[in-house]
Amino acid sequence: MLTSLILGAIVGAVLGLTGAGGGILAVPALVAGMGWPMQQATPVALVAVAGSAAIGALEAFRQRLVRYRAALFMAAAGVPLTSLGVRLAHALPQRVLLALFATVMLVVAGRLLSQALRRGRPDRADSRLCVGRMNPDTGRLIWSWTTGAALAATGALTGLMTGLLGVGGGFIIVPLLRKVTNVSMHGIVATSLMVIALVGSGGVVATILHGAPLPLELTLWFSVATAAGMVAGRLASHRLSAQHVQIGFGGVLICVALGLMAKAALGR
Repeated sequence: MLTSLILGAIVGAVLGLTGAGGGILAVPALVAGMGWPMQQATPVALVAVAGSAAIGALEAFRQRLVRYRAALFMAAAGVPLTSLGVRLAHALPQRVLLALFATVMLVVAGRLLSQALRRGRPDRADSRLCVGRMNPDTGRLIWSWTTGAALAATGALTGLMTGLLGVGGGFIIVPLLRKVTNVSMHGIVATSLMVIALVGSGGVVATILHGAPLPLELTLWFSVATAAGMVAGRLASHRLSAQHVQIGFGGVLICVALGLMAKAALGR
């Protein structure tokens, strides 16, 4: 139990410091710290990450930052795909899952480090892929068929990766919403948290229905520690440079990814 508390607090602190993408460390923490296979770590990690995301989403909702219609639409597209992701996770060998997870972490680390190095430069204009724009008069997203298709694709990919790897999906939602909408960064992160909470909850149900064990007591303590760590991380984030946090988080992801790749190459 002590191990799960420590791991949960660490994951929560990273969530609080980095925002929606910090949940990517939950599964590797349980795999390394508890010695579990990924299929067993997935539901426990998703309960903790989805619960913490829900807390963050509620806070952002009170601040009117959440694009809740977009979040509900993405979740509706993503939740059904979690079941497919879970089936793939149970069909693939453990070392393939570890290698895939490590590859995703390296991609996320590369994006974070690239953003940190560009910080301070003028923001670029809206992406050429931007199909969802905000109405300046109402402050709401202007909906169209292309907007719906882009959001549905984002939600579907998030659901698939949630079921397959047990991740929250913030590393997918945030960059894609930056590409396909002109919603502010605060709004994107807030909306991402709501999607993570909803799709992650669907992922938990899908993994349980496919026979994955969910130790209730350990899951509860891990989730509580994650939530507490997230609160502490959010408080600390106000005193730390965002650029240094990104660089540090990127470095941690690279180290963890290399460890997972070594485990995949040497383990069974």
